[in-house]
Amino acid sequence: MTTRQRLLGTACASALLLLTSACGKEEEPKCGEPLYGGSATDEAWRTMVDAQKKPLDSSLAVTLMSPAEGETFAASATPPAFSWTSPLRASLERDTPSRLARASARPSRGPLAWLGELLVPTAEAHLPPYTGDIYLVQVTVPGRECPIEVLTSELSWQVDAASWATMGEAAGQELSLQVTSAYLQDNRLKEGPYRLATPRTFRRAATTP
Repeated sequence: MTTRQRLLGTACASALLLLTSACGKEEEPKCGEPLYGGSATDEAWRTMVDAQKKPLDSSLAVTLMSPAEGETFAASATPPAFSWTSPLRASLERDTPSRLARASARPSRGPLAWLGELLVPTAEAHLPPYTGDIYLVQVTVPGRECPIEVLTSELSWQVDAASWATMGEAAGQELSLQVTSAYLQDNRLKEGPYRLATPRTFRRAATTP
């Protein structure tokens, strides 16, 4: 058996193993996927889900501009925009040239990579890998097991009508807002995650009888 034949046999066996694994049902987070904003993708979200297991680090956490701490929105208020500034993005902008150089130095694909992709297509087949700073916004609503979640590449979230209505279900009660930021390169965690040391609290006022 030639070296080429041995390599091809090994590649086929590995690809078959990957195919078998891919056929199994992937375990999904119990709360399902978030809303998406900007350039955020589901692959980036899965990275952020794993990142939530890491210890709290607030050294480069965002600074929330809105809502203010303890702010109460009127029951009749239209959905607001939540916004923040990001020291992580500022540091990325200062260091852009070196980051671009590191990204361009990624290892090239192996000569038999096509075989594995033929059997188990990669994420590149439908969505390009995400590179950049990203933000997971979570609003905890009393009485609900799962928070409202949004993954975005932007520095704000215009609250949608459905999410605003969900927050209104806990009218008069304290809601909690957390923002987790990170830097991803090709969907892989490179910096972070960074989280607010203390989540921001706010309320939607109860409807006046």
